[in-house]
Amino acid sequence: MNEVTSFNATGVEVEQAESMPHSIEAEQQLLGAILTNNDVYDRVASIIGAQHFYDPVHARIYETAAARIAKGNLASPVTLKAFLESDEGLKELGGPAYLARLAGAAISSFAVRDYAQMIYDMAIRRELITLGHDIAGKATRAEIGSEPKDQIIEAEQKLYQLSEQGQTETGFQSFLKAVTDAVNVANAAYQREGGLAGVSTGLIDMDGKLGGLHKSDLLILAGRPSMGKTSLATNIAFNVAKAYKRGTLPDGTEGAIEGGVVGFYSLEMSAEQLAGRVLAEASEISSHKIRQGDMDEVEFRRFVEAAKTLESCPLFIDDTAAIPIAQLAARARRLKRTHGLDLLIVDYLQLVRGTSDNRVQEIGEISMGLKAIAKELNIPVIALSQLSRQVESRDDKRPQLSDLRESGSIEQDADVVMFVFREEYYVEREKPSDERLEEMAEWQEKMARLHAKAEVIIGKQRHGPIGTVELSFESQFTRFGNLVKPWQQAAGDQEF
Repeated sequence: MNEVTSFNATGVEVEQAESMPHSIEAEQQLLGAILTNNDVYDRVASIIGAQHFYDPVHARIYETAAARIAKGNLASPVTLKAFLESDEGLKELGGPAYLARLAGAAISSFAVRDYAQMIYDMAIRRELITLGHDIAGKATRAEIGSEPKDQIIEAEQKLYQLSEQGQTETGFQSFLKAVTDAVNVANAAYQREGGLAGVSTGLIDMDGKLGGLHKSDLLILAGRPSMGKTSLATNIAFNVAKAYKRGTLPDGTEGAIEGGVVGFYSLEMSAEQLAGRVLAEASEISSHKIRQGDMDEVEFRRFVEAAKTLESCPLFIDDTAAIPIAQLAARARRLKRTHGLDLLIVDYLQLVRGTSDNRVQEIGEISMGLKAIAKELNIPVIALSQLSRQVESRDDKRPQLSDLRESGSIEQDADVVMFVFREEYYVEREKPSDERLEEMAEWQEKMARLHAKAEVIIGKQRHGPIGTVELSFESQFTRFGNLVKPWQQAAGDQEF
C-alpha cells in the first residue's frame, strides 16, 4: 500500500510526510477489529478519534463506522460499502474490497487498546512536529503585528492545549474503587497527627473546623476591604510552605508528606509587596517599618535572617495582572509538572478574566474554571473574593452568603465559603467624642474586648459543619494566629 497517496505535494513535502511518525499497520488492525466486532469500538472511543489517524481514508472509515455504531447500527464491510463506495481515496486502495481485507486480516481484539494508544501517541507526536514548524516559521517571518512575546504566549497556549488531550481515563469507576479511595482518605486522616485529612493551614481551630485543606476542593475566602483577606491567605501560604517535607506517600509515589508547594496568584499586589508581608510575619517587624526602612540594627539583622530562612520555602508567586482563567490554569499545570503543587491561592477572583462580555456569566466561568483546576490537579484551591457593599448598611456587619458578589455561581461551585470579619475595625470608627465620658468608657471597654481578635465565619462547607473560628490578629505584622482560650490558658497554668 502506498502510504503517501493522500498527499498531493512537492517532493520535499512528500519526504516530510513519509518521515512523520505513523503506523499504517496499527490503523489497519484497529479498523479490522472494529469491523469484525463492533463492541471493540467502546473500548477505544475514549482514547482516539478520527482526527488521530494518519491515513485520511482510514480516518473516514473510522468516522463512518463510529457514526453507525453510535446509532446502534451494524458497522461491517458490507454496511459501510454503501457509504464509502464513491470515496476516491478508497478507490485507490482497491475500493470496497479493501474493507473486506481489513476485516479478514484483523487479529484478536485483546490488543486493540494498545493499538489505539499507539495511534494516539503518534498523532500527538505529529502535532508536536507541526507546532514546531509553525513556531519556527512565525519566528523567521518578521511581522510588525506579531511580537516575539506574543508568539511565545501563543506557542505556550498551544502546547498546553496539546497536553490536555487524552486525559480520558476518568469515566465511570466501580463503587469498589470509590469506597477504597474513601477508606484511604480516612486512613490518612487517622494516621496523620491531629487527625487531619488535608493540608494543615497552621491555624489549629481552623483545621479543627475544616479538617485541613482537602484535595480537589475550591475554598472561597471573602470579606470587605481591610478585613485581612490577603493577610490570612498569605499566612496560610507561608504556614503550608514552611512546613513542607517531601517523602514517600502511602501509594508509593514521591510527594509532600507535610505542608506543601504553594502557588500564589497575586493579581492586586506585586510579588515584592507580597514577599514584604511574608517577611513582616516571619521577622516580627511591622510592615510599615519595613516599607519605610525604619529599622534599628537588631531588627535589620532579624529581617535578613528571616529572608535567608525563607529562601528555601517552596512558595511561588505570579503577579500578572488581569490573567485569563485559561492561562492561569496552564501556568498552574506547568508549576505542578516542574516543581510540584499542593495548594493554589488566587487573590482575588474578581480580577481574573473570562471570555464572556456578561459579567455574571464571566464570574461563573471563572469559578467553574477554578473548581476544574482543583479537580484536575487534585489540590485545594483558595480563591479570595470581594463582598458587596450591602454589608456596610446593616447594623450587624457580619457577612453572609447573600453578600457574595455574583453569589449564585461562586456559592454553587465552592466546597467551602469563609468570611473574614474583624469587628474591631468597625467599632474603632465609632469612637465617641472625649466629652461623652460614659460612652467613651463603654467604647474603650468594647475595644479592649475586641482588640487583636478576628473571626473566620464558615458559611458553607460541603463536607463538614458551619460555624465561627476565632483567631488572633496582629495588625503590625499582618499576622493571624491561634487564639488561646481562657480554659486553655487555665490548663496551661496547671500544667507548668
